[in-house]
Amino acid sequence: MGMDKLERGVGYFGGAIALILAAVTVPRILKNTKYDETAKYSKTKPHCPSGYEFLKHHALICTKAVLTHPSYWIPSFIATLTFGLFILWFSFQRKRAGVAFCAFLLGLMISAFDGLASGIIFYFLGGWLVIRALRLQRYGDATFAGSSRRAREVSKAKREGRPITPPKSSGKNDTTIIPPSKRPEESKRYTPKKPPPKKR
Repeated sequence: MGMDKLERGVGYFGGAIALILAAVTVPRILKNTKYDETAKYSKTKPHCPSGYEFLKHHALICTKAVLTHPSYWIPSFIATLTFGLFILWFSFQRKRAGVAFCAFLLGLMISAFDGLASGIIFYFLGGWLVIRALRLQRYGDATFAGSSRRAREVSKAKREGRPITPPKSSGKNDTTIIPPSKRPEESKRYTPKKPPPKKR
């Protein structure tokens, strides 16, 4: 149930992206910096919120230069660095749940600082791992093609009333569903004995 080679590679990539984002934040925690804060351009007047200005080369976007203190970026830097290292570590340990959890939290944190679109790559990473885990748990195959094929086999077996064998990756030889034509035998230990028939 651990991460496969593809998932580990994607996890390493996501962790590397997080470390790059942390490195980009380093200049901002060393001195006061300016960055352009954006707002949506409105078709009605005033087109831009107070303090914002509309630039022709920014289509339908209002901008405002904001001067920030280094302390503003320190939480973002620490969180991005920490979650990036955790993603790399969990990928190395093949812990799918750990990578997905850290990716979701990192996406939420980045979205809070820089907008929803900034953290979307980590939402995709976490969601992709969760979907693959569900496929693996239910069908024994994390791939889309393999899980779809397995789902068709299970559906066909149910319609025909045949026993459904577990996926090969589970290592079991017994069936997971008892055919409707067979009923389990009564347990001699736990089934109460029937009283003898009354004499007439």
